[in-house]
Amino acid sequence: MQSWRLYHFHDTSGSALVKQVHNLNDNEYLRDDARNLGAFLLRLKHHHGEHYDRIVKVIRLVAPFFGDFHLRPTVGNGEKIQVEWTEQGQDEPFPASSLSDGTLRFICLATVLLQPEAFMPAAILVDEPELGLHPFAINVLAGLMRSASQEHQLIVSTQSVELVNEFDADDLIVVDKRDGSSTFKRPDTQALSEWLLKTEALS
Repeated sequence: MQSWRLYHFHDTSGSALVKQVHNLNDNEYLRDDARNLGAFLLRLKHHHGEHYDRIVKVIRLVAPFFGDFHLRPTVGNGEKIQVEWTEQGQDEPFPASSLSDGTLRFICLATVLLQPEAFMPAAILVDEPELGLHPFAINVLAGLMRSASQEHQLIVSTQSVELVNEFDADDLIVVDKRDGSSTFKRPDTQALSEWLLKTEALS
């Protein structure tokens, strides 16, 4: 379990660490709250260009206005960096704080799921990835998850109907609390199919 990594990008407030200046050399891996996103992306851009380009292209799918990241050391300190980006066809850089919460969270998720194999942990745990995401972004996210899960164990906790609908019943584990303890079980595929048919008939 020491090789597992848990990601939770719930904090996108003004004080969120992902929006702050951070050390340029903190780029060995993406931290669990993406506080070093700028440094990590800069490393990918310089040394893993194919993966970097793929991340940018996927971001543009859900945020067509997004042009590219504008990654550079800060003017006052060449050992620091912060996330900046530009709009399509423009060269004026904007800080991460000018992105919507959902767009910033999607950027973090896309970076996790599309990072080079060398940086991938043995298991990826993501808590509530759907927070603030547009339904289309959830659809794209589900595709990224399915792709990443071909080679890596991916454990996602969610309460999103939209995200659950993107997967088969065999992919799901339902967690209930009974007698003060959490119980885990997979849905009965046949019973679920019968219930869905009855629900469709009544609607």
